[in-house]
Amino acid sequence: MANHKSAEKRIRQAEVRRLRNRYSARTTRNAVRKFRTLTDKAEAQKLYPSVCSMLDRLAKKNVIHKNKAGNLKSKLAAHVKSLA
Repeated sequence: MANHKSAEKRIRQAEVRRLRNRYSARTTRNAVRKFRTLTDKAEAQKLYPSVCSMLDRLAKKNVIHKNKAGNLKSKLAAHVKSLA
């Protein structure tokens, strides 16, 4: 148990941030999964910027590493290009 007021506050803040990070990471993962199942090129091109934006936001907040975000964006761009 925390012995200081500041330690109790840090515990509260950490819990709130953990839940927020978990929610945003899960939402982004679902968006990436949904994107990978697309077969229509026009729809994929329309959705690509929003998924990239989500990945960039996670990288900026250090939820995921910036290189991981870059790798995912690269793979998604290749997926768009491969669609007929």
